[in-house]
Amino acid sequence: MNAASLSRERLWAYLQMMRPANIITAWADILVGFAASGSVVILNQVLTGAIAPLIPLAWLILATTGLYGGGVVFNDVFDAQLDAKERPERPIPSGRASRQSAIWLGSLLLSLGVVAAAQVSVLSAILAAAIAFAALFYDAFGKHNAFFGPINMGACRGGNLLLGISAVPAMVGEYWFLALIPIAYIAAITAISRGEVHGGKATTGMLALVLIGAVISSILALGLLPDYQVLATLPFIALFAARVLPPFVKAVREPTPDQIRTAVKAGVLSLIILDAIVAAGFAGLPYGLLVLSLLPISIKLAQIFAVT
Repeated sequence: MNAASLSRERLWAYLQMMRPANIITAWADILVGFAASGSVVILNQVLTGAIAPLIPLAWLILATTGLYGGGVVFNDVFDAQLDAKERPERPIPSGRASRQSAIWLGSLLLSLGVVAAAQVSVLSAILAAAIAFAALFYDAFGKHNAFFGPINMGACRGGNLLLGISAVPAMVGEYWFLALIPIAYIAAITAISRGEVHGGKATTGMLALVLIGAVISSILALGLLPDYQVLATLPFIALFAARVLPPFVKAVREPTPDQIRTAVKAGVLSLIILDAIVAAGFAGLPYGLLVLSLLPISIKLAQIFAVT
């Protein structure tokens, strides 16, 4: 293999560790938070030529790219020895990427996330730093605890949604409870994902289904908020249920590694649909469709890069 081919191979390995398909789902978190903050109303000014409302959004999308990318790179760093036994084809155990270089890449990405968020507000920077810490804690310790691990991972996504809301810092205090929705949903995915390698238990799958049911109920309950458009969310809720429930039910009935991986993949990619539901409620059907448009991009990337 010549030097150019080797460089491309290494670059590809580091991209694999960043899980691009998953990063797109993190963008959706920012977009729904941006809608909840009321910024979409301001964003309408763009139609008359104003660009300023887009600047915080751009910084926050860059921030979440760094935070999510850095978090999953460190996931591979901490799992290098385990992956050498269970998943030797992954970048670090296969030798296509070095552990030390992965540490540098992950550190750079997390730092980028915090610095980019700081361009929006001090609160955004604090939230970004908290997300980075939560991601590292999960990678090193949280994932090994059956109870706190799912909550830890969910907190990362909940914090990411709050990061989107921080486009208008004062609104974080108004809508902090929205973070509970991705926390519950990611907890469901993380709980069932524990059987990806050796298979899982039907009881864990049942718990995941209960959490998903709670998520859907919570989204409908948001209709109690003034100016939240429940009717605009219904098509997205139907799509969400159709994509998530069948693979999760199969994983409960047959908790094999293959069925669980299929459920986890569907769950992760459907984060975009979940975000589209909430975004449509706060900003209307067209904005929900805008968020949903990220789904085919994420699905296409998932065909190239690993999601789990």
